[in-house]
Amino acid sequence: MGLVVREELLSADRASDSEEEVVEGGLRPRSLDEFVGQAELKGHLRVMLEAARRRGQAADHFLFAGPPGLGKTTLAHIVATEMQAELQVTSGPALERAGDLAAILTKLEPGDVLFIDEIHRLARAVEEVLYPAMEDFELDIV
Repeated sequence: MGLVVREELLSADRASDSEEEVVEGGLRPRSLDEFVGQAELKGHLRVMLEAARRRGQAADHFLFAGPPGLGKTTLAHIVATEMQAELQVTSGPALERAGDLAAILTKLEPGDVLFIDEIHRLARAVEEVLYPAMEDFELDIV
């Protein structure tokens, strides 16, 4: 019977978003030590995250690139956990206007991690706001 319950939880047509998040969260690695593979990347991340912690600052910006299923979202969760920060997740297609991005950025607390999935699908108008915001930590919206 336990297998049936688990099967129902994993079934996309039967599970609610919150049920899927619970199951996925239980399976997702929570630290760099639990993350399998990518030894060189994990080494670089460890150094960068430790340096940021020692400085008492947020980590620098990261760009995780690669095909679906290789752990980009998982790494974002791990970065947030390692930095003891909140993670905010959105996607490129969800940010249609500069104001959409501004609404998210203005709600972030210092040190929070923002992960933009499918960033390659970001609208040009949003890109033009994101880059200066990343460099100067200021929003330039007219």
